Amino acid sequence: MSFKSDIEIAQSTEMLPIEKIAEKIGIEKKNLELYGNYKAKVNYNLLQDFKEKKDGRLILVTAITPTPAGEGKTTTTIGLGDALNKLGNKVMIALREPSLGPVFGIKGGAAGGGYAQVVPMEDINLHFTGDFHAIGAANNLLAAMIDNHIFQGNALGIDPRRITWKRCVDMNDRQLRFIVDGLNGKANGMPREDGYDITVASEIMAILCLSRNIDDLKQKLGSVIVGYTRDNQPVTARQLNAQGAMAALLKDALKPNLVQTLEHTPAFVHGGPFANIAHGCNSIMATTMALKLADYVVTEAGFGADLGAEKFLDIKCRLAGLRPSAVVVVATVRALKMHGGVPKTELGHENLAALEKGLPNLLKHIENITVKFGLPAVVAINRFPTDTEAELSLIEQKCREYGANVALSEVWGKGGEGGIALAKEVIRLSESAENNFRYIYDTELPIKEKIEKIVCEIYGGDGVDYASAAQKEIDQLQELGFGNLPICMAKTQYSFSDDAKKLGRPEGFRVTVKNVKVSAGAGFIVALTGDIMTMPGLPKVPAAEKIDVDSSGKISGLF
Repeated sequence: MSFKSDIEIAQSTEMLPIEKIAEKIGIEKKNLELYGNYKAKVNYNLLQDFKEKKDGRLILVTAITPTPAGEGKTTTTIGLGDALNKLGNKVMIALREPSLGPVFGIKGGAAGGGYAQVVPMEDINLHFTGDFHAIGAANNLLAAMIDNHIFQGNALGIDPRRITWKRCVDMNDRQLRFIVDGLNGKANGMPREDGYDITVASEIMAILCLSRNIDDLKQKLGSVIVGYTRDNQPVTARQLNAQGAMAALLKDALKPNLVQTLEHTPAFVHGGPFANIAHGCNSIMATTMALKLADYVVTEAGFGADLGAEKFLDIKCRLAGLRPSAVVVVATVRALKMHGGVPKTELGHENLAALEKGLPNLLKHIENITVKFGLPAVVAINRFPTDTEAELSLIEQKCREYGANVALSEVWGKGGEGGIALAKEVIRLSESAENNFRYIYDTELPIKEKIEKIVCEIYGGDGVDYASAAQKEIDQLQELGFGNLPICMAKTQYSFSDDAKKLGRPEGFRVTVKNVKVSAGAGFIVALTGDIMTMPGLPKVPAAEKIDVDSSGKISGLF
């Protein structure tokens, strides 16, 4: 039996013209801006035409703590959307855009897999409609205006040692984490320490994803804090008169991107903040528009439920007034065995003891969704050929003991047909299950109490330790009036703790917050823990080494 790669499957599938996909959900051609035949931006003013229409049901897909064995969250999200569509529902999928950093670094593509993909996958993975470039340009325009302001006399009294705004590039480039610029004489600016973040970690990315319209976007951009004066007063982008030009660069990027799945289910792919260093969800604009256009909207939040889902629920839902109808927690036998101590090379062999040892990771995520957040949940086991019946039965038994139903997902190999059982359970939960959605913390609590609630209730930790720099910043933010903002934890994705090596469900640990910063424009406070970095590096063998294009323009190597 021949095996087709993801890109071969995607390239062998006949797509429908994007106007046909738009027709399915009631979007007229006048509201589309075409980017070729198979992708388009949708006019955000369309929301005004649907403001009286009742929202559809929102389904959140999250996962267990990630491992190198893979979980298949995006694949499950797409396959579930296709399955709901097969059952006769009006469906939309809402995903994030892939960052070039992971595409060329470790992942090699992020548009689903097998027969559950969004297409055109090459375009989506490589530049797409240029949103990330617009975000990078807006970010770097602000950086240029800061340094130009200082060069031209520094009327605002910005302390060059306390500039917090970094430049960005959408690439994994560790060499740019810490730099010195403005060298070689007075004409070239003031020498100072500087650095780069990856574009998906830029506050501009978060702002784009959390803005409701162009006016809201400008307001948020103007509130960005770029640094402090010598007497510790914050300096904003509005004081530099930068928000108008930045919004002009972002006006088209704010429009959701419409594409399709292999089975022609409509999908918005828009925005792309990482969930380990940002809030990890697609845009409010895309999600709210999809809810007006469909009966079911299937969306995902990045990495495990302790990161993406927590931020989706505590930040995005709070800001946008969203309420999920049901949550899907994706798991694999392979990943759970890895949490139980099995090396990646031995995951293909049945090992019930290791599986049972790794299951507490899944059970903690279920507890967080159902008990802590009060939402109905189903576990989707993303089935691999090496999974045995005994292993699958053990997961089902343990989950049922914990009050969560289980559905096998075979969407990678069968597309929507392989997600029918999961889709039926999602429909049942969203229509009839008890839904007592609540947040983990009240934003009026002091900053440290909010951080400690996340660590103790969601991660299962014993408490939080604060580095002196973090404590000093927290005190200053409280004094400046930012204490009532939600918290965005920046933490390793590989563990409930801040130590990537602590797999499964660790106990007896404390989390160290090494620094804290305010994203005043986005509207949250970032708490940086452990060794988390806002500019990743490339692995020893980057995925870029396998990506190529032939003389006809056909791309290969994107999985």
